[in-house]
Amino acid sequence: MQPGLSPGSPRDQRPPTPETDYPELLTSYPEEDYSPVGSFGEPGPASPLVTPPGWSCHVSQDGQTLYTNNFTQEQVPVPAPRSIRKSSQDNETPAQASPPEEKIKTLDKAGVLHRTKTVDKGKRLRKKNWSASWTVLEGGILTFFKDSKTSTAGGLRQPSKLSTPEYTVELKGASLAWAPKDKSSKKNVLELRSRDGSEYLIQHDSEAIISTWHKAIAQGIQELSADLPPEEESESSSVDFGSSERLGSWREDEARPGAAVPTPGPGGLESDLSRVRHKLRKFLLRRPTLQSLREKGYIRDQVFGCALAVLCERERSQVPRFVQQCIRTVEARGLDIDGLYRISGNLATIQKLRYKVDHDERLDLDDGRWEDVHVITGALKLFFRELPEPLFPFSHFPQFIAAIKLQDQAQRSRCVRNLVRSLPAPNHDTLRLLFQHLCRVIEHGEQNRMSVQSVAIVFGPTLLRPETEETSMPMTMVFQNQVVELILQQCSDVFPPH
Repeated sequence: MQPGLSPGSPRDQRPPTPETDYPELLTSYPEEDYSPVGSFGEPGPASPLVTPPGWSCHVSQDGQTLYTNNFTQEQVPVPAPRSIRKSSQDNETPAQASPPEEKIKTLDKAGVLHRTKTVDKGKRLRKKNWSASWTVLEGGILTFFKDSKTSTAGGLRQPSKLSTPEYTVELKGASLAWAPKDKSSKKNVLELRSRDGSEYLIQHDSEAIISTWHKAIAQGIQELSADLPPEEESESSSVDFGSSERLGSWREDEARPGAAVPTPGPGGLESDLSRVRHKLRKFLLRRPTLQSLREKGYIRDQVFGCALAVLCERERSQVPRFVQQCIRTVEARGLDIDGLYRISGNLATIQKLRYKVDHDERLDLDDGRWEDVHVITGALKLFFRELPEPLFPFSHFPQFIAAIKLQDQAQRSRCVRNLVRSLPAPNHDTLRLLFQHLCRVIEHGEQNRMSVQSVAIVFGPTLLRPETEETSMPMTMVFQNQVVELILQQCSDVFPPH
C-alpha cells in the first residue's frame, strides 16, 4: 500500500491504472483496457451524460466537455455530438424527441494499442513500424496519438496538449477483419481498411481487450454504412463480409474466446452473401481483356513457357533473342570454365533472371547480378525445359528413337540428318545455333571437363522427350542421349555452312 492511502479509500475501490499501479508496463502497454469508456453505459432519460466511477465531468473555458481521472488527473475530451438511432419499435412522440442541439455525446472507446500503417492511400509501405499508441474511438473516427508514454503517464491537464494525432481513420466506408497470419506474426491482430485505400494493423496482447475493440469498431462501421448510397456501400463498406478472406476470418472468430460473433437476423446471412456475389460479378464485368492490356502496354507476353514459333514470330527473329544473348554471354565469359552446363547456378538467382526476362524488354546480362556464368547456363537450360513442346517436336520423337536404333551406322546418320532438316524453321535454326555453340564448349573439354557424352547427358532429356511418359523411360533416356551425341559428333554434316 502506498503512503497516504488508508484501507477503504477510493484508491482501493477503483480499477488499477498503468500510471499508478503498473508504471513499468508503460514501455509496452498494459493488459487492462484502462479506457474510461469501458465504464460508460447508455445514458438514461434523467441524465444526458453518464460519468463513470472514478471520473468527473466538467466544461473547460473554451466550452470543451472533458472527463478527468480523479486519481491521475488524466483528461479525455468528449467527442462531438452523435445521434442515437431509435428503432422502429420506439413509441417516442415528436414532443418527446430531443432537438438536434441536445443530442447525446458519447466517447465510444479509448486505450493503448499497438498499431502500424501498412498501406498509405493504395501505396504499400515497405516497413512495418509497430508502436504503442493512445487510441480513441469517437464519433465514427478512430484516432491514433503519438507518444503513448507521454499521453498515458504524463497527466497533462489540457486536452490540446494530450498528444499529437498521428493517424485519423474515418470509419465510414471502412472494412474490418482479423488479419491473416501472412500479414503479421503477432497474435490478436485486426486489419482496418479505410475508404481512401489505407490499411492499418491493430494489436493487443489481451484477446479480451482486442475483441472489445473489434466489436466497437465493427459496430461503428455498421452504423455509418447506413448513411452510404447502396452502390458505395456494396463496393467499399464491409465488416467481415467484404471478401472471401474476411468470410474466412469471420468463421475464425467463432472459435476465438471472447470474440464478437456476428449474429445476422433472418435472411441476414443470405443478404450479405448476395452482396459479395454482386460485388464479384461487377468486378468480373469491369475486368479489361487480356488483349486490351497488351495493347496498352500494361503486360508483356512471357518468354519462358511460350511456344517457340510464337516467340520467334513475335520477336521477328529466327532464333529467340534470349537464346542468342545467353550463348554470346557464355562464350564471352569463357568456354574454359569448369563444369559449363553441368554445374547448377543459384536457383533463386536463376528465377530472378527468368522474371527479368519475362517482364523487361531491356535485358543486360552483363549486369552484376548475373555475373556467375552458371546462372546464365542454368537459365538457358530452364528456357528449353519450359517450352510447351521441346526443341525436337513431339511428332518427331518416335522417328528419332527409331533412327538411333538402326544398326547400320551410315543409315543411322543419314536418317537423323534428314529428320533434323525436316524440323520447322524455328526449331531447326535454334538447334543449329545451340549445337554449334555446344561443339565449341566441347572443344575446350580439357579445361571445362565437358565431353561429348557429358553434354549429351545434360541436354538429352531437355531437348528430346516423349509427349506422354513411357514405361521404359530409363531405356528411352539412353536413346535420347544417343541422338544428341550423334548430332554433336556430326554437327558440321547435320548443319552444313550456309
